[in-house]
Amino acid sequence: MSESELREEVVKAIKTVYDPEIPVDVYELGLIYDLKVFPVNNVFVSMTLTSPSCPSAGTLPGEVEQKIREVEGVNDVSVELTFDPPYTTEMMSEEAKLELGFM
Repeated sequence: MSESELREEVVKAIKTVYDPEIPVDVYELGLIYDLKVFPVNNVFVSMTLTSPSCPSAGTLPGEVEQKIREVEGVNDVSVELTFDPPYTTEMMSEEAKLELGFM
């Protein structure tokens, strides 16, 4: 599997993770700031939460990591949680904005 194909599969896996309070997946919500697939099939994800006091803070990053680990071909996964820059609704995809009535 090529690096771009693996990246596509990783994105599909991430899109199965939902914020329990919002009916939109974390990818479309804009919570994924960075996604890198390295040549040895190691995956790095930088992500945020809707707020630092989000009740899902303890579970969402681990769930994202677990879903990526389940992707065939992934060697290792590193998920980094950051709040810089702070999350805003402007980070949502058009699809998420439509789903949540922001458009």
